[in-house]
Amino acid sequence: EGFSSVNFFLSLYRFQACVYFASVFQAMSCGIHYLASVFMAVTPNFVCGIPGNVSSVLFYNSSESSIEDIWTLWSSTENIVVQLENGEVWELNQCSRSKREVSLDLAYEYKGNKSKFSCSDGFLYDDTKWKSTVVTQWDLVCDREWLAKLIQPTFMLGVLIGAVIFGDIADRLGRQRVIWFTSAGQFVFGIAVAFTFDYYSFVIVRFLLAMVSSGYLVVAFVYVTEFVGIKARTWASMHVHAFFAVGIMVVALVGYLVRTWWVYQIFLSIATLPFVLCCWMLPETPLWLLSEERYEDAQKVINIMARWNNVSTPCKVSELCSVQQDDLVRTGDNDTSSTKKHNILDLFCNWHIARRTITVWLIWFTGSLGYYVFSLSSVSLGGNEYLNLFLIGAVELPCYIIACIGMDKLGRRNTLIPFLILSALICILIMFLPQDFNILIILANMAGKFSIGVAFGLIYLYTAELYPTIVRSLAVGSGSMMCRVGSVVAPFCVYLRSIWVFMPLLLVGIMALLSGILTIMLPETMGKPLT
Repeated sequence: EGFSSVNFFLSLYRFQACVYFASVFQAMSCGIHYLASVFMAVTPNFVCGIPGNVSSVLFYNSSESSIEDIWTLWSSTENIVVQLENGEVWELNQCSRSKREVSLDLAYEYKGNKSKFSCSDGFLYDDTKWKSTVVTQWDLVCDREWLAKLIQPTFMLGVLIGAVIFGDIADRLGRQRVIWFTSAGQFVFGIAVAFTFDYYSFVIVRFLLAMVSSGYLVVAFVYVTEFVGIKARTWASMHVHAFFAVGIMVVALVGYLVRTWWVYQIFLSIATLPFVLCCWMLPETPLWLLSEERYEDAQKVINIMARWNNVSTPCKVSELCSVQQDDLVRTGDNDTSSTKKHNILDLFCNWHIARRTITVWLIWFTGSLGYYVFSLSSVSLGGNEYLNLFLIGAVELPCYIIACIGMDKLGRRNTLIPFLILSALICILIMFLPQDFNILIILANMAGKFSIGVAFGLIYLYTAELYPTIVRSLAVGSGSMMCRVGSVVAPFCVYLRSIWVFMPLLLVGIMALLSGILTIMLPETMGKPLT
């Protein structure tokens, strides 16, 4: 029987609904911090600084009294000619400047001798859009440009490490404690980023912020699925992605309203402060408490759930444990063979499983790569960059609903294949669109993000169903790791726009097409995990 988004919300009892929405609300902050750098690390127009006060500025036939008046006309490949109050005439470029030996007449064209100098007096930046960014704060241009390009990749590296560390800690110490710590950490480190004193402290604090943001997202997935029923589990996990997308939309809105990077960072960090103030009220999950044999604590949580849900006779932990023991005896899971330690090599135990693992890893990697390439590139599509990012985030909301409906009606594989191939075709289509058709290009990028979002949203569940119980966690964990690798590679992929504007799309298209073709060889599960 199909299970709709409406049915999902109706299926949640009062207690589970409160826990669920409180938890996924904080997932917005993860979306916020993951994409915050698209505006915070913007590189505006700039030229070399000059050793004196400007009296006149010349750009071809346009003459102004200050450099600020010339930015709308200037191209980064051209010089700006300035005359200082002491009579000196300088030609300014982005990473160099030249002083004219003869400065009798102020003209744009000059054939005489010039002395070339480095930008030892700093840089002059166009502040018409952004009053301040981390690039202008610490002069991350020219020979320091590579430092600016490392901001997003180092953040994503923190995401990768945080997912591994906090996922393990949550299994050892409990979901509740990690939820508390990572929620508080996102707020504290988020505010701390705004008050960093140099580039290196900025990157280090952002790295810590990435770790706790990733840790929260990983544990929140587990936390909410352990509280909702099995039937609603697919929709529950999908709607966590939806709140992440809302976070991206918040970044666009705050970026439009606040144009100073450290104020922008503070506003983004306090967006989810209400959750930080009340997250200490969230309980531990009964499933984790039972796995740790803390039966009294589990019973207390169950009793609280019963009171909230107006259930007069809550179930007893002793009854749950007896049912669990019966299941163990009946299925033979207490056999010593099932307790064997498994490692990554078990995912390559034969050619059939190895081919499946390689395909699944490729889909995880491609989904993450495409997701972040479309998101990070949206501000460079032309038109209003704030609206572009907002739309790229908003298009995710319906895509997860489509993904769930498709999984229920068509199956996992039959939904995954067409959307992977569609995303590849859209990447190719964008390459042939006229570059001055901004609206058409933005719509095509939204369609690409929608397609890759459907594939990215359902691969988590599909992976869990493709492997038997004994290696299921290992398969999902390794796939998730490939997802993080894709997110680390994505910023470098976007930087390839400087070589060829369509290079990121070409790479995503090739990967998506290859993934779609290989997916044909995967079995259909239709919600029934392999045993």
